[in-house]
Amino acid sequence: MVHNCSGRGRRCIETSILPRRRLLCLGICAGLLPAVQGRAEDTTSWAAAFIRRVGNQIAAITAAPGPPETRQLHLAALINEVVDVPGAARFCLGRYWQQATAQQQQAYVTLFHSALMRAILGHISTEQHKDAAIQVNVEHSALREDSIIVPTVIERAGTPPFKVIWVVNTDAANPRIVDVIAEGTSLRLTIRSDYAAFLHQHNESVDALLEALRQQTCENCATAAAGAR
Repeated sequence: MVHNCSGRGRRCIETSILPRRRLLCLGICAGLLPAVQGRAEDTTSWAAAFIRRVGNQIAAITAAPGPPETRQLHLAALINEVVDVPGAARFCLGRYWQQATAQQQQAYVTLFHSALMRAILGHISTEQHKDAAIQVNVEHSALREDSIIVPTVIERAGTPPFKVIWVVNTDAANPRIVDVIAEGTSLRLTIRSDYAAFLHQHNESVDALLEALRQQTCENCATAAAGAR
């Protein structure tokens, strides 16, 4: 759902990446631990192995000693390595990508990246302080037209299990996560729908979306606004 707010010239957008991040980021930050179950090997098994490897790396980083800032830097570097953030950004903007100028495209990808990183890293930090053990079963991967899906079932004591599907590109030499589907809901399709609705409400102005994303990713906006009063 898109929330449109204004006050003292401020325009903001709150995409569903934030309310849904408990499901989606739980898999990213803690769910991808070494799987206890597997299925038969096939030509797409490398994608499941890729997801397991990413999970092991995330688990190692979050368990490492040192200041939180260092862990966040390492996590951000890993996410940049394994997630196709620029591709996801272009997909989420839909037909408006072609309408945007080169300068707008560059600014948008940067802001999209910041919003995604802030959501994921913020949730990882929260999950680190929870004691409930997480167990993940990686199920049989399957080839689709332009991607490979890797279903996982995530279980945590005291909560019902839920299914997260990782969508990976077909390049085994350079694998990237291109989408996350939690309980049947695609993250990138949801964000694309939200952005389209926002742009429709704002005369299809890409600049309006950019300003909204700036407000969403600005840590000091509230302080600055209070000081201006």
